[in-house]
Formats: sequence, structure tokens, C-alpha cells
Amino acid sequence: MDCLKDPANDRYVKTLKPPPHRPLAKNLMFPDKLKNKPDWKLLKDHLQKEGRVAKEELFKLVADCNKLLKNEGNVLYLQDPLTVVGDIHGQYYDLLKLLEPKVGGNPETTKYLFLGDFVDRGSYSIEVVILLYAIKINYPNTVYFLRGNHECRQLTAFFNFKDECLYKYDQETYEMLMDSFDLFPLACIINSKFIAVHGGISPDLKSLEDLKKLDRYHEPPRSGLFCDILWSDPVDQDQGNLDGQWKGNEVRGCSWFFGNEASNKFLQRNNLISIIRAHEAQLDGYKMHRWNGGQDFPVVITIFSAPNYCDVYNNRGAVIKFENNTLNIQQFQYTPHPYLLPNFMDIFTWSIPFVAEKITEMLYNLIQAGDQGDDDDDVNQEDIEQFKLLTKQNKQLNKQQSTGSTGSTGKSTEKLKNKLKFVATMMKMQKTLREQSESIMKLKGACPDKRLPKGILSAGKTAITDALADFNIAKTADIVNEKMPSQAQIPQQSVSIKKPSNTVQNKKK
Repeated sequence: MDCLKDPANDRYVKTLKPPPHRPLAKNLMFPDKLKNKPDWKLLKDHLQKEGRVAKEELFKLVADCNKLLKNEGNVLYLQDPLTVVGDIHGQYYDLLKLLEPKVGGNPETTKYLFLGDFVDRGSYSIEVVILLYAIKINYPNTVYFLRGNHECRQLTAFFNFKDECLYKYDQETYEMLMDSFDLFPLACIINSKFIAVHGGISPDLKSLEDLKKLDRYHEPPRSGLFCDILWSDPVDQDQGNLDGQWKGNEVRGCSWFFGNEASNKFLQRNNLISIIRAHEAQLDGYKMHRWNGGQDFPVVITIFSAPNYCDVYNNRGAVIKFENNTLNIQQFQYTPHPYLLPNFMDIFTWSIPFVAEKITEMLYNLIQAGDQGDDDDDVNQEDIEQFKLLTKQNKQLNKQQSTGSTGSTGKSTEKLKNKLKFVATMMKMQKTLREQSESIMKLKGACPDKRLPKGILSAGKTAITDALADFNIAKTADIVNEKMPSQAQIPQQSVSIKKPSNTVQNKKK
């Protein structure tokens, strides 16, 4: 596919290759030599260059993959060798790294199990879905998907996948993809010894038969077994101790925390040795929950495959590689990606409220300047002296001092001093805004209310860098986004969606 031409030879960054200027042609995407299957390698390179796929070809791709998904059971049964992948969250360029032979393995020769959460948070969820569906169609017996909690209408409307669909395609495309997500299997048994799900276990999960009986072809409910296997979490406690077997999961706003007792009972009852799940960001990309002691096999293993999650966590990604009944962890670092403004905004839409916010803050601080006290620690004396030389107030001050009116002079001096302190602070904030604009945008994206922490601009570059550097700080700031949104938070047009007639209809297995 030809790239955008540069007839005026005025492209600002010459070293950055321009994106393809047309969607991938149908005869290239579905070449005759592949018997109507998508050329996933060409697709991979095309999408890496920020190329697009036409709506007609996308619908065909999804329809072909749906035929495979709807014929798979609620519970898959797989044997090693196998690579297990955790959350991806729209991080397409990290997915490309994951698919390399030295990390997860070449899809041509590697069996893959993806544990869900393909979409949301990242800006390239469409590209993730297109590539993985293309690989699935080419290798239907070695590539498998499980459903994550983000493969639903509630979260994709609350987060950014719906916005991405509307930005890159339209509402019909969004609805078509939601219908496709309804077809994903729910669990997998690996080597007859491990159960893999996206979230965790449930008080309603006694045996594998309970999973097989579920009607999965619809939007996940807000409670019950279907909800729990997508949303529950292991308790964050070294011995897995809980007051009882289950505790309400206040972090998620739904489902449960489960501990050592509930996990061991379920595993023993079903002759399994461990629960493999995703669903939680981890600093190292994985976590071994060794609740039975350091020498025993972990009761629960969490795997997370989105490195530098949301561009602020600074975590590693990881995958699990099973081979000859041996489990190994393969970690990998994040891959830089093309920059997009939050929520797919253009520069003008993004900048207006940002500038307005800063102007409002400056006006407010100007009004309150007299109440700031006498803390001179943050005032740059050189800025004050420079400002004195450039203002008429300084001339007036000198005149008052020469008349000997000490009382009024003292008040004027104090008033001017406060003004100078305010202006010096504003100069420092503006300098920080100008020099650290990219870091500020990342920090705003990490904060749940999209607002910078109070005082961060006046504290300067070091404070912004520190706020972005720590995994635990980022995770704490982002924890509000781990909750299931309430009905009031979900746009009403996305709660109940009429399914187009040309998509696969929900049916019971």
C-alpha cells in the first residue's frame, strides 16, 4: 500500500514514515492464494504504519471469525506447548512485541490462549482486534480467546473503545463488534491441571459443569457466576487469609475477593492444582500467589501483558509459556507507539479547555494573592528583580520612598511584594507547562478526574517526574477506574443495543 505523498517536500519529521493514504485493498487483504483467508502478516505491517481497513472488509473479517467462535464451547481444553497471554488493552505495538519468536512465539508455530481484555484504555483496540481475528482465522486450532470484563457494552461505553469505533468507523461497527464479543468462550482447562479465566472463581462455581451450563451469548450481568469469572480477584494478602471464604469486592464495585480456603476447596473438588487469571496490573507483569507456602505450587497465578499500562504504570508485560508440563514466565518491556491525544481529540479541541483551565486558575490565584502568606521559599529572587525593572510599580515605589512617607510606603511595598510573588509563581508554572507538556498530559490521563494534583505545576519538573515514576502511585490514582460503572455512569444509548440483522444472533449453546 502506497504511503501518503509529500509533493511539497515540507513534511516536518522526515525520518517518520507517513501512513498509508488508503485502506488496505480487498484483493491484498484476502488474496486468492490464501483461499479467502486474510493475509495477517500484511495486515500486521499495514496497521503498524497506522493504516486502516475498510468497513466492508472489517465486517467480513469479523463474520468469518464469528463462525469459529460460536462453535467453541464455554470451556476449552488445551495441552501444551502453549503461550498464555493476559490483558492487552488496546496496546497494539506491545502486542506486536509479544508475538515475536523470542517473547510469546510466532503464531505460525505457537499455540496461544488469550485471557481477554483486548480493548479499552489504549488507543489501538481496533487494530488489536483486527490482527488477532486475522490470526485466529488462519490458525483456528492453535489460537483461542477468552472473554474479559472489558469485552462488554457497559465498559466499552464508559471507557474509550466505543469512542474509538465512532472515530475510526461508526455506531454499526461498534454494535457488530459487541455482538462478536458475546461469542467468546469463558474458561480453559490446560493440561487437565490448570483452570484459566479472566478474573477468578465464584461462590456459584462448584464444578466445571456450572461453567458449561452458562448462556454466554449476551451482555455479562452485574452479579452471579458469569459476572464473577470476569470480575473477581484474589485477596491481596500473603497467606490468602479472609474472614470467611469470600469478601465483597469493594475495589471492583461488584463480585468478590477470594482467598486460600475458597481456592483450595475449588481446586481439590475439581482435581486441579492452580488458577491462572489476568485482570490486574502487576509491576513485573505477573504475580505468584503462594498461599500454601513458598515451596508449594502457586494457588493462583496472575498474568498481565500490557507493559507500561496506560503509558504511566512503568510495569513490565509478561506471558506464561507451558512446555513439557513446565511453566515459565517470559517478561518484556513496552514498545513506543505513535502519539494520540486523549479520547482521539484534535489539537484545538484538546487545547481550549486546557488553556481555559489554566487561565481560570491564574485569575483565581490573582484574587487570592494577598492571602498567600510570606512564604518566600518558592520565589525566584532573580525573577522578582527582573520584574521590578520592567514595571511601573517599581518607579512608583522609588518615588514614595524619596518622600519619606514610611507608613504608606510600607503598605505599598508589601502589596507589591505579594504581586511580585504571584507573578514569579505564574512565570514558573508557565515555564513548567511549556517544557513538560507531554509529561503533564500523561499525568492528567493517569488521574481519575483528569485534573493535575494540587500544587504540581508550582513544584516544577521534579514533582511531575516523581508522580509518573512510581507504579504504586499510578495504580492508586487509577484504582477508581477498576470499578464496574454504575448504570447512571453508562451512556444510555449503549445500555441496550439493537443488534443489526447481518450479525450473528445470540443463541443458547
